[in-house]
Amino acid sequence: MEATELTTLQTERFLKKIVEKFPTCDDTSIMTDVHVRISQDSGELVAFDDDDKEITRCVVEQWIGNQDENFYEKATAILRKVWRNNHEAIDAMGILKPFSFVLEDEEKTFIAELYVADDDTVILGGDLMEGLDQDLDNFLTDLLED
Repeated sequence: MEATELTTLQTERFLKKIVEKFPTCDDTSIMTDVHVRISQDSGELVAFDDDDKEITRCVVEQWIGNQDENFYEKATAILRKVWRNNHEAIDAMGILKPFSFVLEDEEKTFIAELYVADDDTVILGGDLMEGLDQDLDNFLTDLLED
């Protein structure tokens, strides 16, 4: 699945809507992840904050009813390219760093990290921090038990 020009425009517009919700300001939002959920059936792309409140949504027409068995890998590559091309806008977002964009399916199952940003470090794509969420959950559980 190659991204059409329309798909690129739709995903860029989706990302820009997210960026607009978090303008650069002195009072930055405290958020660790922006959850991007993708639906292979409906082609819907929806962004949520840490509290599962919807930020924005769009439908990517090329993805509606897509039955490609490698759909998520191909969609991930398309989204990572869009995020990489817009990294300056993302870095300027009014979110306290570090933060990341996490891709999930409609059942909230982790698919991939699209973008991880820290003050001096930006990781575009790749699952370099695979298992980190589980490690942090385990750490917090252990900490709360003590």
